[in-house]
Amino acid sequence: MADLLFTHSYLILLFPLLSFVTISLRPVQLSPKMAGRFAIGCQGLSMLYGLAVAAAYWQTVIGQPQLYPARSLVCFDLAWLNFSPTLTANMGIFLDPISVMMIVVISIISFLVNIYSVGYMKDDPGFARFFALMALFSFSMLGLVISSNILQMFVFWELVGMSSYALIGFWYQKPSAVAASKKAFVVTRFADTFFLIGIIVVSFYTQSFDFQTLNSPETAALLDHTFMLGIVPINLLTLATILIFTGGWGKSAMFPLHIWLPDAMEGPTPVSSIIHSATMVVAGVFLTARMFPLFAASEVTLAVVQFVGAFTALFAAIIAITQKDIKRILAFSTLSQLGYMLFSLGVAKMVTGIHPGAEINPLGYSAAMYHVFTHAFFKCMLFLGAGAIIHAVHSNDIMDMGGLRRLMPKTYWSLLTACLAIGGIFPFSGFWSKDAILLAALQSGHYIVCAVGLATGGLTAFYIFRFFFLTFHGRARSKFHDVRENSWMTFSIMALTIPTVTAGMLEHLFVSEVTVPGLAYTPNFSHPLWLPTLASLAGIAGISLAWTFYGRGRTEAAERCRLRIAPVYQVIYNKFYIDEVYLFITHKIIFHGIAAPIKWLDRHIVDGAMNLIGEFLQQGGKAVRLLQNGQLQLYLGVTTLGFIALLFLGR
Repeated sequence: MADLLFTHSYLILLFPLLSFVTISLRPVQLSPKMAGRFAIGCQGLSMLYGLAVAAAYWQTVIGQPQLYPARSLVCFDLAWLNFSPTLTANMGIFLDPISVMMIVVISIISFLVNIYSVGYMKDDPGFARFFALMALFSFSMLGLVISSNILQMFVFWELVGMSSYALIGFWYQKPSAVAASKKAFVVTRFADTFFLIGIIVVSFYTQSFDFQTLNSPETAALLDHTFMLGIVPINLLTLATILIFTGGWGKSAMFPLHIWLPDAMEGPTPVSSIIHSATMVVAGVFLTARMFPLFAASEVTLAVVQFVGAFTALFAAIIAITQKDIKRILAFSTLSQLGYMLFSLGVAKMVTGIHPGAEINPLGYSAAMYHVFTHAFFKCMLFLGAGAIIHAVHSNDIMDMGGLRRLMPKTYWSLLTACLAIGGIFPFSGFWSKDAILLAALQSGHYIVCAVGLATGGLTAFYIFRFFFLTFHGRARSKFHDVRENSWMTFSIMALTIPTVTAGMLEHLFVSEVTVPGLAYTPNFSHPLWLPTLASLAGIAGISLAWTFYGRGRTEAAERCRLRIAPVYQVIYNKFYIDEVYLFITHKIIFHGIAAPIKWLDRHIVDGAMNLIGEFLQQGGKAVRLLQNGQLQLYLGVTTLGFIALLFLGR
């Protein structure tokens, strides 16, 4: 049975693709209602098949380590593109712990978001188009995580970017949605250019796109040499890995390429949920984990991953504490949590001398993947809950809300579990995955990063409960009309409370099974009691501070504090003016300072010179045409004058 499931594992992709083709091309007439149900059915079949493949993988591959020592399985591998006699790109399905984990997460969340969308999008004129694009997005993301080689991954990577562009700009009548989709497309394509160059570099030297080949010690040794770029020495391994990581840098919206993600909130809330929870933005983390053995061979690359992740985690959390738009708060929260995941991968490199004889701490890798898993569910629930609130009160501003606890009780209690989870409160799932990340940083000797993680945890608890108290507690600050919970939407929100509450029980499973490929030992999960205690105290302190400022929906204390630090608050509220800096660089410097003079030079000098030559030839042609008029007397006269001139010149 397991062999049959593995042989036909392509069905995981086939069902979403069938949904996209059927709804978009409509070979049979589908009403909007039927299109939604058809999309849910196809996504449900994909989810069931994905869960069946995951169960078969667990029983067959994980359960028989003597047969599968690498804990990976290539279900099929077909020749696709032949670039040279020694370099061929295949198309296949690769199963290992992280790809199977992502199959489970993506398929479940896609299914629940599709159900939610029936209620959220029911009156939208683009109802059927929305479900077609969601199916394409799910197909692309599933294809990305099960790719057997890096070129195949890049193809699905670009499909994810294309479908997210269409979904972010779904309401194309809104100029802000069009601008947001273009910003996301341009920034991620910019990063993907470096990713493609990195693929070209590693495939040129290794003559392979296959992940198992690229992640081998032989490949690291082959690339680990220095060449001179002018007078600058460059290590090829470091260059290639940073180029590849830059693709994930942009896709996961790490600083300073983060500017597109908050604006992506212009899309419908189900789009925000699926992009921010387990799919598009996590692709960068997944790429780093997939290429981790090669990245780990370069100390510089993992240092870059660690710094970018830690800085973004703290930077985004600070911005989130000032935002008023409910979806932007969650957007910056996503940036912060992605930073957690990346710095966890970065701290997997041991500080020299901490543990003699060990270079890699596999707990950093395991903890990052565990946080990908737990974060997917509670962040998806937070976005779906925010969408339900927006759908009910018709506002994104938390300052217009309040008093929704009694009006939306199911959403209230569900979001409370999600807030406790992301705040790192015991025993919810976020507590366990964040604790594992902090422990990895501590074990590896990265004490500053561990401190950043603790501080970020406290800030996270503060801003998420600020959002929670202002939304649900106190009196309503606006007049609400006909506020009620939609059954389609509430079902998905409540269903996500199950993994949010119970995923903590999978901690030791992730730690023991989701480990660095090629390492024969499992992480050391023994830790001092003070670390989880300190992390919990940071979370409790954040919640307490949020209650002090915003408990029962009050804002007076927070307003007094804001006035005391008004200049600093304004800088943080405006996201440190980084968007304005980008606009200044692009519009004032690049467009006006560089592009405009080049345009003038092209139009007036280059084009002008060509136009002058053309005009000269045209006038010369007119002169020749005047002489070639067919009148014999003119020809004889000109000939006579020519002879006279020759005789005169001859003298």
